[in-house]
Amino acid sequence: MKRNVILATTLVATLGIAACDGFKEALTAHVDVVARAGTQELSVTRLGDLIGNAKVPLRKDVANAVAQIWVSYQLLGYAGAHDDTLHDAKVADAAMWSAVAQEKSKAFYAAVAKDWAKVDSSTLPAKYAAGDMLAARHILLMSPRDGMSPKSRDSVRNELEKIRKTVTAVNFADVAKNKSQDGSKANGGSLGVFPAGAMVPEFEKAVRALKPGEVSGVFESQFGFHIVKRQAYEEVAAEFAQAYGQIAAQKAESTFLAGLEKGANVQVKDGAAKLVKAIAEDIDGHRADKATLVTWRGGGLSAARLVQWIGAMPPQARIREGLSTAPDSAIPYFLKQIARNELVLKAADSTKSVPDTAAVANIRNAFYSQVIGVMGELRVAPFFLKDSAKTTAERERLAASRVDAYFEQLLNEKAQFINVPEAVQDALREKYESRIVVAGIERALERATKIRQVADSTRAASQPQSAVPMPGGPQGAPQPAPQPAAPTKKP
Repeated sequence: MKRNVILATTLVATLGIAACDGFKEALTAHVDVVARAGTQELSVTRLGDLIGNAKVPLRKDVANAVAQIWVSYQLLGYAGAHDDTLHDAKVADAAMWSAVAQEKSKAFYAAVAKDWAKVDSSTLPAKYAAGDMLAARHILLMSPRDGMSPKSRDSVRNELEKIRKTVTAVNFADVAKNKSQDGSKANGGSLGVFPAGAMVPEFEKAVRALKPGEVSGVFESQFGFHIVKRQAYEEVAAEFAQAYGQIAAQKAESTFLAGLEKGANVQVKDGAAKLVKAIAEDIDGHRADKATLVTWRGGGLSAARLVQWIGAMPPQARIREGLSTAPDSAIPYFLKQIARNELVLKAADSTKSVPDTAAVANIRNAFYSQVIGVMGELRVAPFFLKDSAKTTAERERLAASRVDAYFEQLLNEKAQFINVPEAVQDALREKYESRIVVAGIERALERATKIRQVADSTRAASQPQSAVPMPGGPQGAPQPAPQPAAPTKKP
């Protein structure tokens, strides 16, 4: 059973969550404790000393993050002491739920989308002639509008006008290979098949003014001067069919998802944007938050579930930073995208879509490798501990001491940070008992602040006083002695 409790008293009061006896105990009799993980405790004194003497900002979110890291490390040590590397399919699937869900949704889409890309081939020539999608070759002589004189640009235009007199639909590709100045020249100036809006307006307008197979006159865009040939359907039939099928599939998918959302009556709750920003600022504080952000027929999206979705997104996407700074008007769109994902997974479950077994096996193996990898870096993997300790209790103490030693080095900038992947953190907290005590965090910050103030005062006192008063310096700073005026010669 999950035992991770990360709730401030204000959150308990606001959301009406009944505190369990253990939580009440943590806030009263054990306010000298910041965190617990397995059989280990992080005391107020210990955390206060560590962050007070470190170079980290003295803020509540930073102190909480440090405590969360300690919990993850100690839980890894506790698991290692109990010969547990989390090598269990159910544990792995729960921890890697987003990757498994991705495979499940693939299986679902393979079933429902098999006909989305199918089009009647007999209709394609007419669709091409109508300009549903375009295909063209061009010859470009570069002449940027910025940085080139009108006289020089006129010279470029005149040169292309001469080339135009030699160009036909038949030799266009050969001339482009010899004369064009952009990357498409190797392909005879071919730009392939492209949808409306893909090219700059002047270019698309010139292409649409032609019938398939025709060649344009000279025209200008921001890149320079062009001649364009709108290719005949026969030249691009296979490429057009493939591209049109992809567009058709995209439209069908959009229609399907919109219908799914409408049928479920997806509704974003009032005030959701404010809560989403709060979640982005304090992920750990909302891991157990049951507040509803979005509702739909038969279900809804809770704050805790959104935390899971955010954790599943790649770090380089910087979702938390994006949500923190996004306008409130953009948040409902983001939430509806998450709701759509949930509805797809629900539909996949209802159709009993089965993810690819080989892909799931790879996902599980990736999780197992993450666990044993980070255990190894901390030197708390079972095989490290068994060599030095015989009993489980001895291994617990050894693992805890190694974690504490590394943790102190880390905060003193004498060791490299060891990252515990989000999936591993979730699995550890789900399986083993852990707790963060908010009152303990606050007391540790108070202690750290005093330590930092004493250190700053000591450092300031040890600095020699300057004989020259500095701007904004203390009143009564020593003044330099008056100097005699330099002698001057009489004229």
